[in-house]
Amino acid sequence: MADTQRPLSPHLQIYKWQVQMVTSILHRATGIVLAVGTLLIVWGMLSLAAGEDAFNQFKVCMGSPLGMIVMIGWSWAFFYHLCNGVRHLVQDAGAGYAISQFVRSSWLSVIISMVLTLLVWVYVLTAGGAA
Repeated sequence: MADTQRPLSPHLQIYKWQVQMVTSILHRATGIVLAVGTLLIVWGMLSLAAGEDAFNQFKVCMGSPLGMIVMIGWSWAFFYHLCNGVRHLVQDAGAGYAISQFVRSSWLSVIISMVLTLLVWVYVLTAGGAA
C-alpha cells in the first residue's frame, strides 16, 4: 500500500450537509427517542393502573414545562419517524430515487411531521387534554 497523506475515507469535513443525510440521521435518532420515550408511556399506564394518586403525580410531571417539552418532542419524533418510514416504503417499492424526488420527499417528511405535531398539540391544548 502506498503511504498517502490523505484520509482513508470521507468524513464530515469533506461531506457537505444535505437534507438526505440529515433525514437519515434523524430517522435513526427518532427511533431511539421513541424507544426511550415508550418508557414514559409505560409509566403513565402503570400509574393509571395504580390508582388516582399515582396518576395525578404522573399528570403533574407530564404537565410541567419540562414534561410538556418532552411530550411534544416525543410526538414530533413519532410523526417524523412515521412520515420518513412511509417515504422509505415508497422507495422500497422502487419509486422516488431521482435526486429531485429524494430531496423533495425528505423535506416533505420533515414539514409534514411538524404540521402533524402542531395540529395534535393545538387540539390537545385547546381541548384541555394536557391539563
